[in-house]
Amino acid sequence: METVAQFFIDWGYWGLFVSALVAGSILPFSSEAVMVILVGMGLDPAWCLVAASAGNTLGGMTCYWIGTLGRTEWITRLGVSTRQLARARKFLAGRGALMGFFAFLPTIGEALAIVLGLMRSNAWLTGVSMLAGKALRYAVILASFEGVATLF
Repeated sequence: METVAQFFIDWGYWGLFVSALVAGSILPFSSEAVMVILVGMGLDPAWCLVAASAGNTLGGMTCYWIGTLGRTEWITRLGVSTRQLARARKFLAGRGALMGFFAFLPTIGEALAIVLGLMRSNAWLTGVSMLAGKALRYAVILASFEGVATLF
């Protein structure tokens, strides 16, 4: 894993973008560590925020796309009743795409994006709300890092 992280770090902003894309998809990776290292090396925090947010959103939208390939029958075979599915659709109706904001959450974020794709929420609104949530998360991480770095 250390070699992979070093590869992303060597590529600077593009490496951060790709690491965030990988982390936003269903593959496990920590783009936050890459971002913090790059900022610590002197790269512009604003551009790191842009690269990480854009890459992670694109990765999250791959999960959304995977969801659009799904079929309701597949979900019911996994033990979710049609009644539960109808309730989920009703809950997401009209505001489902805005729930993309919470795709920044670890583990359940990918599942949320897949369900939004399965429910066929508005792709543009999902992407924009997902970008807002992921950018906010990276901004908080950067602010925390900057605050801790000033202590030393």
